[in-house]
Amino acid sequence: MSPGKLILGDALTELQKLPENSFDVGVTSPPYNKGERHKGWLVKNVVYEGVRDIKNEKEYQDEQVEVLNELYRVIKPGGSFFYNHKIRWERGVMIHPYSWVSRSKWVVRQEIIWNRRIAANIRGWRFWQVDERIYWLFKPIGDDLIGPELSSRHALLTSVWEIRPENENPHPAPFPIELPTRCIYSVLDGRHGAVIDPYAGSGTTLVVAELMGLSWLGIEISPHYIEMATARLANAEAERPRVEAEMALHRVTKTFKERKENGEWLGRFSKRIKNKELF
Repeated sequence: MSPGKLILGDALTELQKLPENSFDVGVTSPPYNKGERHKGWLVKNVVYEGVRDIKNEKEYQDEQVEVLNELYRVIKPGGSFFYNHKIRWERGVMIHPYSWVSRSKWVVRQEIIWNRRIAANIRGWRFWQVDERIYWLFKPIGDDLIGPELSSRHALLTSVWEIRPENENPHPAPFPIELPTRCIYSVLDGRHGAVIDPYAGSGTTLVVAELMGLSWLGIEISPHYIEMATARLANAEAERPRVEAEMALHRVTKTFKERKENGEWLGRFSKRIKNKELF
């Protein structure tokens, strides 16, 4: 595929036109179906340009399953997709994204907690919600549902990601550039690949792919956000310091296995391993 392409259109419709097994990794955050009316004291209503975020909940979830299944088709075997969403409540009933993610064809490799460290709604109906979910979805090769081991320098970042939300982006619901950087860098580990984001928005995932020298494809239904993403991509170098700062966190001097083989200190595991070696 070409180095980069931005398509104006509906996510599901455009995904259906793409050839299968074309991408190595993808990252996205779809509209959350919050009805354009749910807001907190700290944020305005989330209203998108060119698309309404008001759907019947069943229709919304069924559509998301269709989108996820099309993404499964276009991702290569052994590839990954990172799907960002959040827990919502409607009239006191909790709506969890896993309820539809689990209906897709994907293997859910991990549920990651994104600790945003700030709540949109500070009313006391519940403990302030500062978290969102990121589902690491995996397309198996054959019957191998586990996949390759993640490099230690990426795995050490744990399953709770403390990343502050974006506050300098005019898009109503952008994720910070550190988030797709962590996703893409962790699974590609410096290798070349092709990246997809079917809800491209202001182009955050695409900017990361561009700065990493990867091929990419974005789909976005709003002409306004297409213009925003295009301008941002043209000035991508301005965002390189943040991408490189995130990549610099992916660092380990020696793995646990290497320290064990060298007889070095293993922290709280030292005594446990020594006791095993006595028997």
